[in-house]
Amino acid sequence: MPPLAPSIGRRQALAGAAGAILGLVVASPARAAHVHPFGRYGSPRHRLNTRTLYVDAQGRGDHTTVQAAVDATPDSPAEGWTLVIAAGTYRETVLVPQAKTGLCLLGATGDARDVVIVYGNAAGTPKPEGGTYGTSGSATTTIQADGFTAAHVTFANDWLRADHPEITGTQAVAAKVMGDRSYFERCRFLGHQDTLYADTRALTSFARQYYRECHIEGDVDFVFGRATAVFERCELTTLARDVTFRPYGFVFAPSTAAANPHGYLAVHCVVNGTAADASFGLARPWRPSSDPTALPSLVVRETWMGPSIDAATPYVDMSSGYHWQDARFAEFRDTGPGAAIPVPENRPQLTPQQAAEHTPRAYLGDWRPGTAPLPRPVGGR
Repeated sequence: MPPLAPSIGRRQALAGAAGAILGLVVASPARAAHVHPFGRYGSPRHRLNTRTLYVDAQGRGDHTTVQAAVDATPDSPAEGWTLVIAAGTYRETVLVPQAKTGLCLLGATGDARDVVIVYGNAAGTPKPEGGTYGTSGSATTTIQADGFTAAHVTFANDWLRADHPEITGTQAVAAKVMGDRSYFERCRFLGHQDTLYADTRALTSFARQYYRECHIEGDVDFVFGRATAVFERCELTTLARDVTFRPYGFVFAPSTAAANPHGYLAVHCVVNGTAADASFGLARPWRPSSDPTALPSLVVRETWMGPSIDAATPYVDMSSGYHWQDARFAEFRDTGPGAAIPVPENRPQLTPQQAAEHTPRAYLGDWRPGTAPLPRPVGGR
């Protein structure tokens, strides 16, 4: 049996009719009637502090959309601002510009299933002014600022291939994260292809990101990019896919810059899902056209892998001329059926001495996410 997955969980995969988000559970009217919209995090009349704004789609806060609240915070503040978001589905795209440093998005209920930021653009979706959105432009939420924090929030992209057979650019990003010191606690990232784009603002920027007890799901390269990103005690869910070829998709597709000593690190995670046995690869190395010298890096350690991962061939080349063996892929003390080693040369393993260099502390450097705690709840309403 696998270890217990993070308590945030999931209900169902994204599937079904266009615009439907079957995996997102919003607080019921009965529940909302008995719970203050902002929980124990104050209200517009009793703020946590002067740097707190309240978002509620029903009009009980300072703003009805997340973007309006982001826009209302000052640029380059001396101290970070907090947006407390009431239960609801916020159908919008959100941009946190580089100047909005230190911003925190806080789900009011403490359950990410209640607070959902979702939209439905894909890379090939036509733009009103002409052209298409592209992979980055498809993101529901784009975070460019440093020092960003989110807790108990769902970031989703509900675009579905089956509803748009005319579109071939099927990348559909739920969140693109680019800032340094980006911290996500008990959040959910829902999509299919390219769900979480853990990236940087520039090739020379080694942005550090930390995802703790988060749920991330998808089918093709659903965690990808060039950030230095630590995934600790996260649940990575492989979704079933109606195709005849294998692998159906891949969990990770890092594109780490060659000069960056650290790429992606997954530690004490669970990799599982509804996909068929041995139908998913664990990773493939991405060398984007913007950085043909990329040297993708991924270490998966002390992680339980379910049967959907192909134990014999967990890594596959993404492009001709660059083989996964040339990337920085390695594992350490992983367990579960998907972590078996029937072909040792296909599963590079770290020694204990090497593993000591691949820890959250080593990857995050002088940044300690726990030293910047989330806002504390108050008793007043």
